[in-house]
Amino acid sequence: MSDQLRPRASLRTAVVWEVLKDALDHRVKVTGRDALDVLDTGGGTGNFAVPVARLGHRVTVVDPSPNALFALERRAAEAGVADRVRGVQGDIHGLFEVVEREGYDAVLCHGVLEYVDDPAEGVRNAVAALRPSGALSLLAAGLGGAVLARALAGHFTEARQALGDPAGRWGEGDPVPRRYTAEQLTELVSGADVEVGAVHGVRVFADLVPGVLVDTEPGAMEALLKLESAAAELPAFHSVATQLHVLGTKRA
Repeated sequence: MSDQLRPRASLRTAVVWEVLKDALDHRVKVTGRDALDVLDTGGGTGNFAVPVARLGHRVTVVDPSPNALFALERRAAEAGVADRVRGVQGDIHGLFEVVEREGYDAVLCHGVLEYVDDPAEGVRNAVAALRPSGALSLLAAGLGGAVLARALAGHFTEARQALGDPAGRWGEGDPVPRRYTAEQLTELVSGADVEVGAVHGVRVFADLVPGVLVDTEPGAMEALLKLESAAAELPAFHSVATQLHVLGTKRA
């Protein structure tokens, strides 16, 4: 587990971070360049952008929120990577108004497809920003995790609503506009000229375990992180994950 991520936050990001770091290391070996060009669409305050920059890579963050970009700038400065992190205001639908096509070795599209009007176009734009054989890291809300969470909270009608809703929403008060199954995400990616390398379930257990248990029981957090990592690639757990991560490579 990387010490670049805060302990509590690591429960939500550990699986994705380790997979992403391995993918970037692989691109370094393939390209022969120590510093890669990485694009983080919807990267906000830099939860991934700053750790990626600390690895020595150049990161461009595109986000529609000026406040998030301001926080990103401050965070990058505090981490000593301000010279390797650039924030640009924009969104994935107008991506090429602010960045160039085929300009990046890796593109992160985390927490974006839930909110865009046209997810397929969003994926196509993310892929179009990649150089040939570049890596795509896609993270989106999982349907099964939401159904399970509502059911365990005693909201059985809402759980059933989410299960049958085309967008995976449990009701009018649901703050997430759209959720996905692993099959839906891989179909989107495959349809955008990307070869899917791996699918991971993220936060399979972390959102269900009481926080007090993780915070007070000796060794509980480390054991939970290991459990999350062990279950992440098992298809049986994809259907109950809070988020789903797809790692792919743009076809050359």
